[in-house]
Amino acid sequence: MSRLTIPKTYKLAIGGKFPRSESGRTYEVTNAKGEFLANASLASRKDARDAVVAARSALAGWSGATAYNRGQVLYRIAELLEGRRAQFIEEIVQAEGVSQAKAAAQVDEAIDLWVWYAGWADKYVQVVGGANPVSGPYFNLSVPEPTGVVALIAPQDTSLLGFVSVVAPALVAGNTVVVIASERLPLSSISLAEVLATSDVPGGVVNVLTGSPAEMAPWLASHADVNAIDLAGAGELDWIELEVLAAETLKRVVRPNGSRGSVPASLDRITAFTEVKTVWHTKALL
Repeated sequence: MSRLTIPKTYKLAIGGKFPRSESGRTYEVTNAKGEFLANASLASRKDARDAVVAARSALAGWSGATAYNRGQVLYRIAELLEGRRAQFIEEIVQAEGVSQAKAAAQVDEAIDLWVWYAGWADKYVQVVGGANPVSGPYFNLSVPEPTGVVALIAPQDTSLLGFVSVVAPALVAGNTVVVIASERLPLSSISLAEVLATSDVPGGVVNVLTGSPAEMAPWLASHADVNAIDLAGAGELDWIELEVLAAETLKRVVRPNGSRGSVPASLDRITAFTEVKTVWHTKALL
């Protein structure tokens, strides 16, 4: 007996829930041949604002967790992504029109990225922080802390890997994120948001918007409650203007580096979204 297939509905991911855009707008996502794949939500300014509110609400809990616990959660994402490997490979094959082998390589690299960054969660502080030599009877200690709410524009030329390459390092230090997925290849980003929702990541830590980066990025760049913005996927936009908007609220900005597919793994990607707190303490005089 034949039956109709049930096409997947791709929504936004905000505050641990999966709402449609408040505007009711959608746009067609097509494969490499121009064939229809799905309708994705076309996020609005209001959706971006809601995502920032959700990220801010989740910040205290996520940044307050121990570094070891955050590492466990990031590793759990890798475990669940491994379990749904076949699904993501099929999504990438359909969306990008690449071979099974290339799609599998992208998924495997994304899984490895989660593991790599999970390993840094309870170690990076020892590398970038420490005791400073000072003149006088004092202890002087520098400790990195999360920047806060970080807006991310994912690289636009991969379905999954580019998204992971900007989200994972921002989470390591305890930041929460609002990420604009690839406009052309957004489906795997929402599927990954479903993985995050079942992998002990608290609701609101990762908020995913689909649609036009050109429409949403200016609102996030100028939003006073966003503490930093990563323009990795903004190379085709007027990112200088975004940087100017960010400067009005003293945001930290990471400029595009030309990596359209993904951003290489690096300790610098973690420390880009940290602030260093320096503490002076008087030594006991005997």
